Amino acid sequence: MRITISGPPGSGKTTACSNLSEVLGLKAVVFGKIFRELAAEKNLTLGQLGAIAESDPSIDEMIDSRILEIARENEDIILESRLSAYMLTRNGIPAFRIYLDASPDVRMARVGLREGETFEEAHAKTVERQNSEAKRYMMYYGIDINDRSVYDLVVNTDDLTPEEVLSTILDALGVSN
Repeated sequence: MRITISGPPGSGKTTACSNLSEVLGLKAVVFGKIFRELAAEKNLTLGQLGAIAESDPSIDEMIDSRILEIARENEDIILESRLSAYMLTRNGIPAFRIYLDASPDVRMARVGLREGETFEEAHAKTVERQNSEAKRYMMYYGIDINDRSVYDLVVNTDDLTPEEVLSTILDALGVSN
């Protein structure tokens, strides 16, 4: 089974992806890691690389073509990225598409904890990153990142533990936990 997991920074995507991968025994590919690695290789912050990507579509095109390539080659895979559900839908590739969300305060607290930043630092960087991504996705693909109509399951993770998020996903997939 092909599964996509999307959502904004701090929504719990990577944790859910890892937990789901472990339970289902499916390989998981986290595309945010590719973007982070590219930023690190170029000695840039995520915000700086995002700003460059606003005028250089090749960065997003490389990542997004890789999403499609991996999806086409693997019927049993978990793909975690902001655009995976949109890309697979547009290209007629079947998948169960999951969107995780959380309130801005919860997300920024999680990002700050993960990155070792204050809430204010996490908020500033995350808002900058989200704005850059929203601009690029609309500019390059005509995708409104806030359009959730492509998703089969939308979960607000504010008050859920990672185990509860996993259980919610497994229930939606019809898989016993």
